[in-house]
Amino acid sequence: MLSDIHIFILMATLKIVLKKDKKDDGTYPLVIRITHNRKTTFIYLNQSIKETDWDAESQTVKRSNPAYKRLNSLLVVKLAEASKKAIELELKNESISSKAVKQEIKPVGDASFFSQAAVYLKNLKTAGKYNIYVSEDARLNIIREFIGGKNRDIAFSEIDIAFLNRLKAYLKGVRQVKERTVMNYFVLIRTIYNQAIAAKLANRTNYPFGKDGISIKYPSSVKIGLAMNDVSALETIDLSDNEFHNHARNIWLLSFYFAGVRAGDSLLLKWSDFQNDRLYYSMNKNEKAGSLKLSDKALAILNQYKGRETRHNLVFPELTILDDVNNLYEVQRKTSYAVKRLDKALKEVAQKAKITVPLTMHIARHTFGNISGDKIPVQMLQKLYRHSSITTTIGYQANFIHKDTDDALDAVVGSF
Repeated sequence: MLSDIHIFILMATLKIVLKKDKKDDGTYPLVIRITHNRKTTFIYLNQSIKETDWDAESQTVKRSNPAYKRLNSLLVVKLAEASKKAIELELKNESISSKAVKQEIKPVGDASFFSQAAVYLKNLKTAGKYNIYVSEDARLNIIREFIGGKNRDIAFSEIDIAFLNRLKAYLKGVRQVKERTVMNYFVLIRTIYNQAIAAKLANRTNYPFGKDGISIKYPSSVKIGLAMNDVSALETIDLSDNEFHNHARNIWLLSFYFAGVRAGDSLLLKWSDFQNDRLYYSMNKNEKAGSLKLSDKALAILNQYKGRETRHNLVFPELTILDDVNNLYEVQRKTSYAVKRLDKALKEVAQKAKITVPLTMHIARHTFGNISGDKIPVQMLQKLYRHSSITTTIGYQANFIHKDTDDALDAVVGSF
């Protein structure tokens, strides 16, 4: 029993309390309250009960709760652990504060959301996923802002449907983001929640996603590519007065000529990837391998770079600054900077060529899809795009097939 357990360490006080944050199921979270110099912080124990099941005076769960024995045993252990850590801080002559005690009790890797988020980010960095790392880190900072600041944390038991709906309202109302971006936040939270469940640091009972919780559905997006006359304008415009504009145009066109090779893959192309008038490469996104014919137009571009000495046998110079092109994190980081610079140049090229569609490296892939339309069998497009699933290809190409809808409109509008 916890009767009369009220531990004082110097001026710090540790106590089990029922935090008055009512959840959707009518229960309240059990926490260790740490108080020092009138400042308070809480350690969530990932357990919640009804208010009527709590004896505040003895700091115990009443017999009316079916799990009272297990819960009371847990509370004794957790409070003892917390007091031990606080005593250790005192013996080390370290400054005692509510946050210092909490930080000592709950090291990185425990059951709080942001400690698990730190593990998630570390894994992304180790795996070399720079682009995802940067995006997810930014989203986590905004979630911290939503819950009250950079030093705040939250227990998984607090992440319920009501919390997610409040976050959605904040993102749309304050941050002015669209539904697709909100879904990205929900996927991030779900991923970290699943990670904690797998590590047995969170309880699936409180899981806010799935059949009885929040359903994650991405709204359809609009993909726009250049038309044939735009590509022709890009091919023929004289850019001899600006070497970097010509370079950006070259990389874009080469990507288009090879069915929309992604920018990251384009910058990693090596001279050894070209054999017997074909390009052989594996797409970094899903490691799908294959080869494509080297057209006369693509060859003309490559000939502009032949004879130039580059590190790592790379065709283009953007990544030659790297010591190791097998360091995926650094490759993605440098690629991100390079693509931003190329996109800026392409925007200026588009103005010169009088192209009104936004011109970026990624648009090369959309442009191939737009011009191919329904002219190429979907099975062949799957192979060209290196999609793992034909369903992905069908969904992607649907953005560029307009004949049926155009004929339907003409049948009505053109009938007058």
